[in-house]
Amino acid sequence: MIDSQQASEAVADIDAMVRRVQQSRIYDLASRLMVMWGVLVFAGYLVTYFLPRYAGIGWIAVYVIGIAGWGAFSAINRPKSGVRSFDPKFLLAFVMILAFGVFCCVLGQFGSRQLSTFWAIYFMTMYGIAGLWFGYAFSAIGLAVSALTLVGYFWLGSAFDLWMAFVNGGGLIVGGLWMRRS
Repeated sequence: MIDSQQASEAVADIDAMVRRVQQSRIYDLASRLMVMWGVLVFAGYLVTYFLPRYAGIGWIAVYVIGIAGWGAFSAINRPKSGVRSFDPKFLLAFVMILAFGVFCCVLGQFGSRQLSTFWAIYFMTMYGIAGLWFGYAFSAIGLAVSALTLVGYFWLGSAFDLWMAFVNGGGLIVGGLWMRRS
């Protein structure tokens, strides 16, 4: 027989384990999505750098393929993990975030470097905020990519989009692989 203090400690241990398992599942799903988005973002910046004439079409393709991949990933993985990675509310939130970003870009009349900088930091801000709820790895990734984006913006000149392919796309890939280990 156990006393009430031992029972309380056992319940606390179980709660701690449940939190670690939930965070592990979130990190596993997020890492897969981050790697997918990282590859797409990497490709988008390469199109922007090597074929600037087709940059707009390239980025639309990145978002369409990314959202479709997100939905397909969720459909495939939900039965295995029991965790929803795609929710209509998330899609609506993503569309609202995207619409606000487009509104800011139209209002601000940014050039191509400013657009690349804005979108990278804008989305990394979301990672930083996500880190407040889902684990500090998200915040670390968001801060690192944002800082490196600003380094490239101020000091790299014409190689900026190539830099961003590695910083933003590569940062998402490396961050996703790092989260897999967490």
